[in-house]
Amino acid sequence: MAHQVVCIPGDGIGPEIVEAMRRVVDATGVAIAWQVHEAGAAVMGEYGTPLPQHVLDAVAEVGVAIKGPITTPVGTGFRSVNVALRKHFDLYACVRPCLSQPGDGSRYQDIDLVIIRENTEDLYAGIEFAPQAPELEEIAKLVEGSGQASFRAGSALSLKPISVEGSRRIVRYAFEYARKCHRSKVTAVHKANIMKETDGLFLHVAEEVSSEYPDIAFDHRIVDATCMGLVQDPYQFDVLVLPNLYGDIVSDLSAGLVGGLGMAPGANIGEGAAIFEATHGSAPDIAGKDIANPTAEILSAAMMLDHLGEGQAAERIRAAVRQTLAIGTHVTGDVKRALTGTSDGAVGTQAFADAVIKQLEQV
Repeated sequence: MAHQVVCIPGDGIGPEIVEAMRRVVDATGVAIAWQVHEAGAAVMGEYGTPLPQHVLDAVAEVGVAIKGPITTPVGTGFRSVNVALRKHFDLYACVRPCLSQPGDGSRYQDIDLVIIRENTEDLYAGIEFAPQAPELEEIAKLVEGSGQASFRAGSALSLKPISVEGSRRIVRYAFEYARKCHRSKVTAVHKANIMKETDGLFLHVAEEVSSEYPDIAFDHRIVDATCMGLVQDPYQFDVLVLPNLYGDIVSDLSAGLVGGLGMAPGANIGEGAAIFEATHGSAPDIAGKDIANPTAEILSAAMMLDHLGEGQAAERIRAAVRQTLAIGTHVTGDVKRALTGTSDGAVGTQAFADAVIKQLEQV
């Protein structure tokens, strides 16, 4: 029986890299019944929302989705569709493997990190107040009444909720992931030296949960020291677990260690649903030119196949991608430049997918 999967092409380069991904997945022989649904700015006119109810209903019914990037307006307009999906389905664990690939152009080799980011709380919870919001006066009185420092008039305000429950389940997910994937260490990342209540809570919970996993080493790092450590010696890390904002930043930094976001797959996991996606943006400036690198989207599909119990097909895709990149004759411009210093001889998005499919036949 075919696996049911909701497919959200996205916008910008999304439709192109999603097409390449689907062709590669279909070439594995795994039967997928793709349910294609559109979301983002292109559907605003028809539905009055970038995330129509029928898309949410489809994901809820199927439980598995994969999507292309969707543009999020900066500073105005609708909130991120990505964030809305995570919140709606309580996709509390964002999993971002960062694995070196041939031709990734990085100064490092053999990087193998996994970033596990709490996905629902922290400053990304979206609890914000504009400077003119009437609630700010009441909040200011509460802050002053608590004996803490007040904030300037005319301030905008974001609240940073971090809960015991949210912290516990993401840290436990990190340890379970480490155990399942034969990883040796989990590092909790925080700023508890300054934010003693919120980040302090996250750290204390991480320490408590770590005691349940004596077979997995545990340490913790302040987030700024972690960033420096990742740049100087990334090999000291294995699995990192972080609150939402730090996880967003550190996962992109870590992607930079393995050639950038074009190489970085991602998964958003909850109790009742899982959504897989490339972690890069929609790159509207190159949309429709057949030059985007679909590697991250294809590797996200491999994570999806793992989730569906099709681990052998997932490993075949990873091996085929790796071999295609190692050969280097049929790669997109970004990889060709990393390999040779010039994009001469680069191939397009779909031709790269063709090369991966050819390698699939040999693994």
